[in-house]
Amino acid sequence: MTRSIDYGNLMHRAMRGLIQTVLEDVAQNGLPEPHHFFITFDSQHPGVEMADWLKTRYPEEMTIVIQHWYENLTVTDEGFSITLNFGNSPEPLYIPFDAVQTFVDPSVEFGLRFETQDYEDDEDEEDDAEEAAPAAEEKPRTPGEVVSLDKFRKP
Repeated sequence: MTRSIDYGNLMHRAMRGLIQTVLEDVAQNGLPEPHHFFITFDSQHPGVEMADWLKTRYPEEMTIVIQHWYENLTVTDEGFSITLNFGNSPEPLYIPFDAVQTFVDPSVEFGLRFETQDYEDDEDEEDDAEEAAPAAEEKPRTPGEVVSLDKFRKP
């Protein structure tokens, strides 16, 4: 098998590093106004820790809001723990960065979405596609055309 650069995983690692850096700053210095975060995570992820009643209520995914009231925000290389208020009931959560599906700060229109891929399913689909489609003849490569972006600008 040929070696290739896994840009998808590299990008996910970089994006999770960005979230880690932001949360570390908030843990040390507080959350500056008007920033607030919506974080959606996979509640079935093996590393997620939350009360049983929350797992029952959010069996697949959960979105938390970090804004006015939160306590005990602690960030590690693997994830973060935080205590949030659910109906006047403080509940501790631990969320691994690998469980995060979206991270949004609507105050500055910033958001990240982590696309999950099941590589085994993808390989099966590729095998099926190869069997169903006849082999295409390879066309000889021709040099690419250099196009100026000015061509597409509106006057």
